[in-house]
Formats: sequence, C-alpha cells, structure tokens
Amino acid sequence: LSRACVQVIMRRKMLWALFCLVLALLPSQTAVMSVDLGSEWMKVAIVKPGVPMEIALNKESRRKTPIAVCLKENERLFGDSALGSVKNPKFVYRYLQSLLGKKHDNPQVAFYQKRFSEHQLVKDASRGTVLFRNSEEMQYSPEELLGMVLNYSRGLAQDFAEQPIKDAVITVPAFFNQAERRAVLQAAQMAGVKVLQLINDNTAVALNYGVFRRKDINSTAQNMMFYDMGSGSTTATIVTYQTVKTKDSGTQPQLQIRGVGFDRSLGGFEMDLRLRDHLAKLFNEQKKTKKDVRENHRAMAKLLKEAQRLKTVLSANAEFMAQVEGLLDEMDFKAKVTRVEFEALCADLFERVPGPVQEALSSAEMSLDEIEQVILVGGSTRVPKVQEVLLKAVGKEELGKNINADEAAAMGAVYQAAALSKAFKVKPFLVREAAVFPIQVEFTRETEDEDGSRSLKHNKRILFQRMAPYPQRKVITFNRYTDDFAFDINYGDLSFLGQNDLSVFGSLNLTTVQLSGVSSSFQKHMDAESKGIKAHFNMDESGMLLLDRCHYHYVNESSFSEKEGEKNGVAAEEEEAAEEEKEEKGEKAEEEEEKEAAEKEAGAAEKEAGAEEKGAAAEEKAKPQKRTKFSEDVSVELQVNDILNPSLEEIASSNKKLQDLTDRDLEKQEREKTLNSLEAFIFETQDKMYQEEYQAVVSEEEKEAITTKLSEASAWMDEDGYSAVTKELREKLQELRKLCKAMFFRVEERRKWPDHLAALESMLNHSSFFLSVKLTPEDDQIFTEVELKTLDRVINETITWKNDTVAEQEKRSPTERPVLLSKDIESKLSLLDREVHYLLNKAKFAKPRAKAKANSTANSSKTEEKVIPPKEETKDKGQREGGKTQYISEPPTKEPTGQNTDSSSQSQPKDETASTGTSAKATILLHVQLGTQLSYNFSLYK
Repeated sequence: LSRACVQVIMRRKMLWALFCLVLALLPSQTAVMSVDLGSEWMKVAIVKPGVPMEIALNKESRRKTPIAVCLKENERLFGDSALGSVKNPKFVYRYLQSLLGKKHDNPQVAFYQKRFSEHQLVKDASRGTVLFRNSEEMQYSPEELLGMVLNYSRGLAQDFAEQPIKDAVITVPAFFNQAERRAVLQAAQMAGVKVLQLINDNTAVALNYGVFRRKDINSTAQNMMFYDMGSGSTTATIVTYQTVKTKDSGTQPQLQIRGVGFDRSLGGFEMDLRLRDHLAKLFNEQKKTKKDVRENHRAMAKLLKEAQRLKTVLSANAEFMAQVEGLLDEMDFKAKVTRVEFEALCADLFERVPGPVQEALSSAEMSLDEIEQVILVGGSTRVPKVQEVLLKAVGKEELGKNINADEAAAMGAVYQAAALSKAFKVKPFLVREAAVFPIQVEFTRETEDEDGSRSLKHNKRILFQRMAPYPQRKVITFNRYTDDFAFDINYGDLSFLGQNDLSVFGSLNLTTVQLSGVSSSFQKHMDAESKGIKAHFNMDESGMLLLDRCHYHYVNESSFSEKEGEKNGVAAEEEEAAEEEKEEKGEKAEEEEEKEAAEKEAGAAEKEAGAEEKGAAAEEKAKPQKRTKFSEDVSVELQVNDILNPSLEEIASSNKKLQDLTDRDLEKQEREKTLNSLEAFIFETQDKMYQEEYQAVVSEEEKEAITTKLSEASAWMDEDGYSAVTKELREKLQELRKLCKAMFFRVEERRKWPDHLAALESMLNHSSFFLSVKLTPEDDQIFTEVELKTLDRVINETITWKNDTVAEQEKRSPTERPVLLSKDIESKLSLLDREVHYLLNKAKFAKPRAKAKANSTANSSKTEEKVIPPKEETKDKGQREGGKTQYISEPPTKEPTGQNTDSSSQSQPKDETASTGTSAKATILLHVQLGTQLSYNFSLYK
C-alpha cells in the first residue's frame, strides 16, 4: 500500500510539474484578430496556433456580417438579426462610418439624415458632434454604436478561436482624416479592443496580394492598381512591389503606396437607394392604395432590401421580377425591372467610375502605361457596367480578378496583426503607407524691415507632403524665439479635392500648440549658444500624427561640462538625426540676411583685433575647444481644433453605458437559457414517467409526487413562467431536479451495471492469469514474493467485494437506493490496473541473470550462443531463431529443439546459459503480452 501511494504521489507531482512548464511556455494571449470595417459589411479574421489566417464565421455561419445595431427598450441585436427588424427601422443603426469624426453642421450629416429619415439626429452640446436620439434616456453617439459593433466582432472572433482575444488590426478607408481615425480608436477603446494598427483597406488588400506572390517580387519595381468599389465609397490605390535591403533582416519584399484617388459617395449603396426609389415609384403608379409608400419607413425598408437583391440578380441577368409581399396595407408588390433601366438610373454614377483612377495617377505622378495590372476589389465591382466603364478608362486588355474581392482586406490585416503580435513569427513583408492629406506647421514671427520697423510674418513649414511615406518622424526647428509662443498644425494644400469633398472634410485646423517655459529656459542659459526650439513629430503606423516632445536646444563651449549641465537640470543630448539636420537646412533661406550681417560684423571685428586676435586664433587652433550639445524640455499644451476628444467623464459614461447593455444582454441570454432548460426538463421528465426503465425504479407514491409537481410547473409556465425573472426560473428548475434526482440516479446506475461488471470480470480473469504464470526458475524470478502476494490479495479482495455486493443488491428492491455503485466498480478497476501496471513495467525492463559457464572441453573453444530476443509481430507474437519463427500461444513446457548454429546437419550440444536465458526472455515476453492485453482492455473500458 505504501509503495502504491508513493507511486500515485510521484505521478501527480510529475504531471503538475509538466503542467506548470507548459503554462510558463505559453503566452498569456496567443490569438489575434482583424476587422475589415466597411460601410455596410464587416469581415473578421483570426490567427491562432494551428489556425493560420482564417475568416471567423458569425452565428449564422456566414463569412461576413452587416454592420448594423438594433436597439430596442429591452433588446439589442447585431448583424442579420438587426436587419431582420424591419418592423422598427428607426431602432436599426447602419452606415455609421459616414458620421465618424463629423460635426453636426457637416453636410455629410444632412445627407445621412436625408437617406435615413427615420432617425432623429441631434447635436452633442459638449463636442458639437452627432447623437442618435430615440428618447431622453436613449441617446448614442456614432462612436458608441461602432464600439458595440467592434465588441460584437470581438465576440465572434473569440467564439471561433475558442480563447480570449484583445489585440486587433482594423481597416479604415485611405481617405479618413485625423478626426475620423481618432473616432475609430475611441470606439475600439469602448469595446475593450487593443488596436495594434489602423491599416488602410487597400493597403491590407495589397499586403494580402503580395504575401501570396512573394516569389514573384524582385528588385525590379512592379506597379499595381487596386480599384475598390464598396458599398459607400470608391478608392483607387497604386502600389509598388519590390525587394529592398534592410539592416536587420537582409533583403525583404516591400509594398509602397504611391498614389491614392477616391470618391467618398460613389458606391453600391447609392445604386441600391436609386433602385429602391424606382420600385417605390412603380408601386405608387400601380395605385393599389391611396397612401404614398415613400412616407412609410417600414415599407421603404422592405423595398431597400428587395433593391439590394435586385441589383445582385441584374448583374447576371438582363431582367428580373421584383416582388414584396404585404408591402403596404397588406398589398403585394410585383414589377419587372431590366438591367437597361438600372443602368439608366445610375448613369451619372457610372460616369464617375474613372475619377479615382485619374486622381491616383496624378498623386503618384505616373501614367497608365506604368501600371502592369488593374485589380478589382469590393462587392460593387461585380456590376457589369462598372467593369465596362473601368476597362475602357484604363485601356487594358482585361481587369484583374485574381483576388478574393470580399475577404482580401481582412486577410491582409490579420497577417499584419500576426506580424505585430509577439505571439507569432511571420515572414517579414515591409509596408510603407502614404499620407493622403498634406500636413504643415504654421507660426507667426516678428521681423524687422529695412526701415527699422517691426512686423509680424506668417510662416509655413511642410511637415508631411502629400503621399509622404509613414511611419516617419520629423523635426521642426523654431529659431530666434526667446519668449513663450504658439504654433498651429493644419492640413496643407487640399486643392486636389473637389468642392463636395472639401465641404465634408471638416476643419482644416488640427491643433494649436502652446509652448511655455521658453523665456525662463533662455534666461537660464544665456551663456550658451541657442540652437532653437525643436518639435519632434511622429506619424505612426495608424496614420495618426503625434507631437512627441518639444525642447530648447543649446551648444556650449568646453567650459560647460556635462556634469554641470546635469546639476542645472539640463539633459545632455547626442547629435540630431539626419532628418533634423535636413529640417535645419530648410530654414537657411529665411536666415540669409542675418548670416550676411553677422559675417560683416565678424569681418570688422577681425580688422580691429589686429595681432592680438591672430595670436589668440593661433592658440585656439593649437588647442581646440570642445562643444557640448544639451537640451531642456519646454511645457506643451495642446488645443484640438477639429473634433474635441471626449472628456474623462464622457469616456467613463460611455463605457458604463456599453457595459450596462452588455450585462443586460448576458442576463437576457441567461434567462433564455434557464427558461429553455426548465421547459425541456418538464416535457422530457413527463415523457420519461411512461418509459419502462423509469417505471421500474419508482414507487407509486414517488411517481404520484413527481407527476403532480411536473403538472403544477407546466401550469405555472403557461400563466407566469414566460414573464418570470431568471431567479424564479432557476429556483423552479432546481426544485424539480432535486425531486427527481433519486429516480435519475437509480436509472443511471442500472444502465451502467452490465458494462461495468463485465469490465471488472474481464479484469479479474486477466489479472488471475497474469498471476498464475510462474515459469522461470527461482534464480531468474522477475517479481518478488511480496509483489505477487500484493496482487493476489487485491484480486481476492475484489472478488469477495463483487460477490457480496452483487448478492446484496439482488436482495434489494429496485425502488431503493442501490448498494452496487458504478463509482465503486471503477475504483476496483483502477486499483487492479495500477497493480498490474507496476508488474508489467518491471517485466518490460527486467534482465535475466546469466549463470556461470560449465567447465567443458567440448564447449571451451566455442563462444556463447547468442539468443535473439522475441519480438511482437503484427498479427502473431513469436521469436525468430535461425530463420524460423516460434509462436508462443501458451506457456512453453520444454526448451525448443532443432536450432542449429552452424551448417552441420548433426545436432550440437546446447549451452546451459543460453537455454536458461531463452526461457527467461520468453517468460518476460509472456508477461508483457498479458499485461499489454490487460491494459488494452482497461483502456477500452475507460
């Protein structure tokens, strides 16, 4: 018993150590996700160990999900479920992308209101943005609604990956400005999603295209154009593929965005709306009712759904019969629409198809001849007329359709997510994004005119030009400032945008930066040479512009030591980067006059200095002075000028609002689950009371009690159950389960008895046979007497327990609690298995002890005969000696004969040691065979 206990303890310790080791090797989070955030649809992809780059299916097993939220008083629905609520379209929120980062007076808001007249849009008093208002209690910002969608997408990814996920890469349109990108990040923060990067959707498509064509990319530049027409907008992107040399990874493939053109309002949804209005016109002309269908929001929602189906069908057919049952006043609608009619309705839209192509070529300063292929992306490119117009515009023989138009962006984004995550190692693929909108710094400086008068001069410095690559850092140096001052960060020249795009773009002023502490720093270091105030900017991977820091830069002679600088609170600084030096050179044009004046003064001073000046110069040349660079940070205060960021209180309020909705959804799910469980338990148990195996184990009194309770519960369900809270439902279910627990237990035990007892009987038979094999001589005995007696005792105790318990159970009534329990049988099986396994493992590794050689002249000249150990065969088990096979089907009674070791036909005398070793080996094999069969039987039982 003590040996068995030690075995169990050691085994548990080893398993626990292995478990801790695995936990230490596994990262805390391994799966990452991407969300392709379109206007109408979103696609979610994941990467986890063993599942590289896979689209996550939603609850309807679809690969894409509508971006829609339905918010009723006690219900929140997403995706297809939300769109199914056509009865209440004012509670369904869609196409949120067009409202992100927009003020209430933006023309885009009015355009949205016209499209979705069922919604009430109000102004957010604190930020000037938009709120959806259903009541005083129900007001939601577009960021909050998008946060709900992102949280839902995260849930889909987690269900598909079967593990928690927080890290994500989210796609956004390339034409999103700073305010719109911040809005997406705010929505992700509300959803609890950690954004690794905001990647432009066409960049994600280009990455997916390049990853699967890595072998085709070389040092020669290849230019591709991706034309993406989605539901809400159209974008054309020119991408250059080629291999480049890197410091860390050697030669790697790279994609660089060279040109971007877009049309914010050209997409498939505008086509759907025109088809919807056409269907409404046809219904009104049929005069089935006096009402105007366009004034009924529910009927228009039905027509929009039919228009979307109609557009898809007309892409493959010349005509189609549109029909809607019970459209208005229970009147059905049916009308034929042809592709010619559809193309006529959208003629002006198709004329705008080449626009993004020309704009992309212009921004890239390229021609169509330099583009190798135009590749189609987005669902709306499936419209035949779009392809026809585009093919004519680009002048190619054919358009590229060798990419998944729906899922390429999601797959490219999730590859980037895996590359950015620490949990995965992927082949490097460099991505160089491009800033679509130029950004500049503007500041005012006081200057002195020729007549001695002073005036203010407005200056501009280009920070990021149009199509400048990012991520990238830039440094702007402000010279000749000794007092506190401010400068502005604004968009640059946007003349390439049309009037409509400019009107919906929003504020051109991004941020005002107020610097303080400039004067005090200058006064503090009057003895040092001022090198100006340097502002360090960073456009990160998400295209977000950040001001890292501002500091006053100085240069001192050798008299200023680094230690003295540290005492004065001044940090020593290394040489500035090449970018900073380039920026400093950019200001030479403005400082030419000052430099010329300084040179003249220096020349006059040299003439007046005379010989003493020359002597000092010679001495200085002999012993040059050391110049030390150091800097001191200045305080920075930012004032956002485009869209105000929400305050901490507003963020906390939004998070609480979303969490309350999530808790309500979870409570609803729990209630529905409990309600379904209670219903199922009542119906199934009522049915079981008529089954023979249940009737056999219940008395009349118990049956009457259970039947009565089930009937009462069923009646309660019809009256109050469907409106009861979760707690009441759970208590009712627990009460019924407690009442029926004894009956279910008796039935379950009786079901298990035959298989359990058969397994125990088989285990006893094999264990007894295993114990009965004692063929080896005492000198070669594998097992000790104590070990054999232990197994014998366990077998006898098990047989006694089985016989006594089975006899006792037969005396009992089926309605009484059984004494023969399945868990006790399992315990006896485990005990037998443990004892036999111990002996089996010992037999596997046992080595027979060789006896001393007999002194014989006949055998003195011969070497000891080698015995080939027996091996297990596929079908039979035996041992091979001299090319023959001896199968062991029962314990051998005598040594095998007729095994010659040479070519002589006469029999040779056998060596005693060899024969003894063969017998011992055969016995070991038999033990292994029996033990393996025993273990196999037990594993089958388990």
